[in-house]
Amino acid sequence: MVKAIIDITEHSNRILNIVKAQYGLHDKSEAIDAIATSYEEELMEPELRPDYVRKIQKRIKGKFTVVKDFGKKYGLK
Repeated sequence: MVKAIIDITEHSNRILNIVKAQYGLHDKSEAIDAIATSYEEELMEPELRPDYVRKIQKRIKGKFTVVKDFGKKYGLK
């Protein structure tokens, strides 16, 4: 566990107290952990949804056309 001394505004202190009360937490450290966890779940990159993974796997198994030289085929050289 990491210990930190932080400076927060009075408004932030009130928010921590509200979070602490809402979730029945013991101290403000637990409130900060709850806020960080909530941030991680909502705003950071989530894991891929199972339906999306199935969709991608289906596309990977699909039919593809192999082009050996794209430039020659379309006159780009």
